Amino acid sequence: MNNNLPLRRATIADVPGMYALLHYHALRAVLLPRPLVNLYRHVREFQVIEMNGQIQAMAALEIFTHELAEIRSLAVDPKYSKRGLGRSMVKGLIQEATAIGLHRVMALTYVVPFFTQLGFHIVEKETLPEKVWNICVRCNKFNDCDETAMLLYLD
Repeated sequence: MNNNLPLRRATIADVPGMYALLHYHALRAVLLPRPLVNLYRHVREFQVIEMNGQIQAMAALEIFTHELAEIRSLAVDPKYSKRGLGRSMVKGLIQEATAIGLHRVMALTYVVPFFTQLGFHIVEKETLPEKVWNICVRCNKFNDCDETAMLLYLD
């Protein structure tokens, strides 16, 4: 596990590398794609782990309400998988969510065991209307979503 690489806020200069990493995982159907323009618009929500100009890992904390946020677009460069970078990203975003006073963090995922190890529990999507009726309803997989909803209580 590599604990020497700190998380930092993403910058505009990081977006092309972030897009490439997300595109790689989207082509393998392990993440939903995000358009490049969407990454530019939401760059302030992202944290990255970068070394020598390469994005090794990334994730976003998207806030829905005074209580709930989502960890989105969690991706690790396959050259750096199994080194704890994904875990570091999620733990950093959980710390951020706690520091700003949120009470719950959710994720929609294909990797249930990963989030279970971090204390998340499976929930029905219908228990997360903030996500479903603001974001999911616009997704092309809305009527056939195959991701699992998971939730972590911070209190």
